[in-house]
Amino acid sequence: MTLKVACYGVRENEVPFFNQLNKYHFELVLIEDLLRHDNIDTAIGMDAVLLRGNCIADEENILKLKEYGVKYLFTRTVGYNHIDLQAAADYDMYVARVPSYSPNAIAELSLTLAMSLLRHTTYTTTKTANKDFTVDKAMFSKEIRNCKVGIIGTGKIGLTEAKLFKGLGAEVLGYDLFQSDAAKQTVTFMDLDDLLKESDIVSIHVPYIPGENEKMVNAEFISKMKDGAILINTARGELQDNEAILKAIQSRKLEGFATDVFANEEKIFFQKFDNTTKSLDPTVQALLELYPRVLVTPHMGSNTDEALTNMIETSFENLHDIITKGHTANAVPLPKKRDLVTKG
Repeated sequence: MTLKVACYGVRENEVPFFNQLNKYHFELVLIEDLLRHDNIDTAIGMDAVLLRGNCIADEENILKLKEYGVKYLFTRTVGYNHIDLQAAADYDMYVARVPSYSPNAIAELSLTLAMSLLRHTTYTTTKTANKDFTVDKAMFSKEIRNCKVGIIGTGKIGLTEAKLFKGLGAEVLGYDLFQSDAAKQTVTFMDLDDLLKESDIVSIHVPYIPGENEKMVNAEFISKMKDGAILINTARGELQDNEAILKAIQSRKLEGFATDVFANEEKIFFQKFDNTTKSLDPTVQALLELYPRVLVTPHMGSNTDEALTNMIETSFENLHDIITKGHTANAVPLPKKRDLVTKG
């Protein structure tokens, strides 16, 4: 059986990876656009769809996929909150994900953003790009070896970033509910309040748990941070309170902020805004206007050779397993199927 697979959100640089890693010879349809309501018909005739984050896999689209004969709803991401799991269960979709990929991809971006803010390189290169080669007081900085870096969440990604910072000579502090033996070799664990008080740089690497940690980086959190600290979030946008961060940057409680994520980022990322057709969320707009003290990247942390290879290879293994074994170890558990006649 040759599986027909529609792959969504495939960027130009990713096309060779999809083709070269297709060792099982799936019939791939590579689609640059994310899956939306207005392009769901691109899945007609497919056996499976392969999504990326910010694709729309709500009940409306899943019902259409069912009508089109699609059986497998896979994502090449770790998270799967873009998929309505109840609808997937109701319409007999098999859902699978990629449980992990190169932690260096995210960790390196976090480090790069932090160092850019610490050494004011973005500020400086913006000046020199405009032919201003003067050195002003805003370019002065501490060396990273004289800084304390606080890592909140010391799993694979957080620990990788901790090792990178330690290699540069920084003192690395850590906070995690689970303090692994591996992490203890690199970070000094402490209570969250103490970490926030002492850290010159705070980097977030915790999962988003709906109903538990929305906007954990809020005004109270920031008030406990060291004055003039730098905040980095490459985890999930739902973890940050944009209004509180904006106020902290404006008041200079925070020296800098960088993020690769926003809540509801499907309304922001992977599209180009102008002054006539689209408008940004006003708080996001206000943050952007504080560049270069605020740096935003469009959820590009995983856009590296290693991470992309990991995600595609695992996705293809998931597809191969499902047609040869009837299951994959990376299946996402689904809730109990509802009665489609009486549900609601």
